[in-house]
Amino acid sequence: MKLEAYTIDAANKALGRVASEAAVILRGKNSPDFKPNVAPKNKVTIINASKVKMTGDKLKAKTYKRYSGYPGGLKEVSAQAIFEKNPKQFFRHTINGMLPKNKLRREMLKNLKIEL
Repeated sequence: MKLEAYTIDAANKALGRVASEAAVILRGKNSPDFKPNVAPKNKVTIINASKVKMTGDKLKAKTYKRYSGYPGGLKEVSAQAIFEKNPKQFFRHTINGMLPKNKLRREMLKNLKIEL
């Protein structure tokens, strides 16, 4: 496997479309020599991440929850608040959910670079 670099322009594209394209490349499924047990060396750069288009009412309606384990420890944050604070983290979280849940996930995410 050789090192390949890909650039995806996210300006005026839907978040899910850009994230799924990046996840496919990071996983190596676009290559004819795909092996599910090997993390490819594909580098993906997403540019204009802050100009991504969110369809519908997702920014206001979608919420992310985390629970500390203590009574009253449930925290809810809207997608809009996360996106305004750090669009890079928002993209990384979305792509992270699209990758396989195994030891290769961290290796694949190291090859992801997001630029505003």
